[in-house]
Amino acid sequence: MKPRVFIVFLICLFPVFGFSQGKKVVFIILDGIPAPELERVETPNMDEIAKKGGYSRAFTGGERGGESETPTISAVGYNSLLTGTWANKHNVWDNDIESPDYAYWSVFRLMREARPKSKLAIFSTWEDNRTKLLGEGLGETGNLKLDFAFDGFEKDTLRFPHDLEKGYIQKIDNLVSYEAAHILKNQAPDLSWVYLEFTDDMGHSFGKSPQLTAAIELADRQVGRIWEAIEFREKNFGEEWLIWITTDHGRKAPDYKDHGGQSDSEREIWMVTNISNLSEKFYSGNAAMVDILPTLIDFMGIPVPEMQKQNWDGTSLLQKK
Repeated sequence: MKPRVFIVFLICLFPVFGFSQGKKVVFIILDGIPAPELERVETPNMDEIAKKGGYSRAFTGGERGGESETPTISAVGYNSLLTGTWANKHNVWDNDIESPDYAYWSVFRLMREARPKSKLAIFSTWEDNRTKLLGEGLGETGNLKLDFAFDGFEKDTLRFPHDLEKGYIQKIDNLVSYEAAHILKNQAPDLSWVYLEFTDDMGHSFGKSPQLTAAIELADRQVGRIWEAIEFREKNFGEEWLIWITTDHGRKAPDYKDHGGQSDSEREIWMVTNISNLSEKFYSGNAAMVDILPTLIDFMGIPVPEMQKQNWDGTSLLQKK
C-alpha cells in the first residue's frame, strides 16, 4: 500500500474506533454508601483504582447550622458536585428538583463553553439528572446538549416492570454500567457522568445488612467494567483519564437506613480516584463534595469565567504545580 493511501486509510478508521487524544474525565456517583460499609466490604476494583491514586473520607451537607447547610439528599448532593456549590446557591433542596438556579454552571456547561467540540456523556438510572439538574436544552443553560445520553429506563415499565424489591433498579444499573463501558471504550467522551442507584435502595430497605453488602459488591463490579474501558483507552490511545468515584450522602447511624439530616454519619461521604497528585486536603478528611468540580476542571485545564470561579464553594484537590 502506498504511504499516502495508507494515511488516508488510517484517517478514515479513526472515527470508527473513537480516536482521540488528551485528557478525559469520568465521574461516578454510587448512591448512598456509608464510608464504614464501603471500607468493610470487599471492593477489589475500587481498591485497585485507589492504589493508583487515593481514597479518603470526605463530607457533604454544607456548613452545619450555617447559611450553606444542605440536606443530605440524593439530587441535592448530585447538584453540589455538578456546580461546586451548596444548596443555598444552586437551589436544589430535594429530589423534586423544582427550581434549580442555572446561573451556577454545571461542569458540563463549563466544558461545553470552553471547548464547544468536546464530547459529553451521561449514563444514569434517573432521567432527571440530565433533564432537570443539567437542564439539557434549556435556554437558562445555554441550550446545553449532550452527545451521549443513556437514561430514562425507570420509565420503561414494560422492559423493567417495577417490583417492591427494587430488582428492576438493579437490572437498570447493570445495563447502564455496560453501556457506559462500551461508549467509553469505543467513543471516549471527554466528560462523562455515571450514576448508579441500587445501593441506596438496599440501604433504605435493609440498612446495614447482607443486602447492602451484596449491592456494594455489585457496584464495585460495575465500576470494574468502566475502569477496564479506561485502561484500554490509556493503553491503546495514549489518553490520560481521571476517574473520580464518590457517593452523594451517608446514612443515619447505627442502622444506616435513613438520610437527609445533619448527623455526622449522614454528612460523611468518601472519594476514590486514580490520580496520584492529590493535595493534603484530600487525605485530611476535610475535603467536601463541592471540591470535586474544581478538581475536575483543574485536571482538564479548561478556562472558566471568573464569575463562575467566584461562585464555587470548593477548591481543587490536586497539588499545586
